Amino acid sequence: MSNKDLGLYHQMMDGDKKALESIYDKYEKLLYSFVIKLSGDQTLAEEVLQEVFIKLWTNKATYDETKGKFSSWIVTITRYTAIDIIRKNKNQTVALEEETDLPEQVGDSTEDIVEWKEQGDKIRKAVKELSNEQKQMVDLFYFKGLSQQEIANQCDLPLGTVKGRIRLALKHLKTHLTNGKGGVNDA
Repeated sequence: MSNKDLGLYHQMMDGDKKALESIYDKYEKLLYSFVIKLSGDQTLAEEVLQEVFIKLWTNKATYDETKGKFSSWIVTITRYTAIDIIRKNKNQTVALEEETDLPEQVGDSTEDIVEWKEQGDKIRKAVKELSNEQKQMVDLFYFKGLSQQEIANQCDLPLGTVKGRIRLALKHLKTHLTNGKGGVNDA
């Protein structure tokens, strides 16, 4: 998060409406495009954006700068908000494109865009290293937004098996992403 963004975030947390407007102006197109890419639904995208910025303003979502970039955090909040709204509306699951890179936004530095694309490449490579069962669990849980119980029902598996596969997949992904290795042969 740039010093300017960090300053705006803290000002907003102190109740500065202009700081919220500045954050909105900077991220609105990015988040809207992200939800459109996620769902293909303009009405949903508008509803999600409204909900995300309400969460920010009311401090229901709090950014911790020690855990990563603000842009990554706000996209994650947006993704989970979209999934929550879809579930609440009982629509069908969201089918995410395999390409999970953020749409490029005006004002992003070249370094930010390159870093985001590199991270996306690393994650896709790490997912390819998973067993077929683990890939399926990651796809259904993270990319299609199904709950663990819904996955168990859809795949006709015990809930404990689904939880175990997701946990093991995350362990393999973490190993692969932190050490540059990992995959189906790790235990």
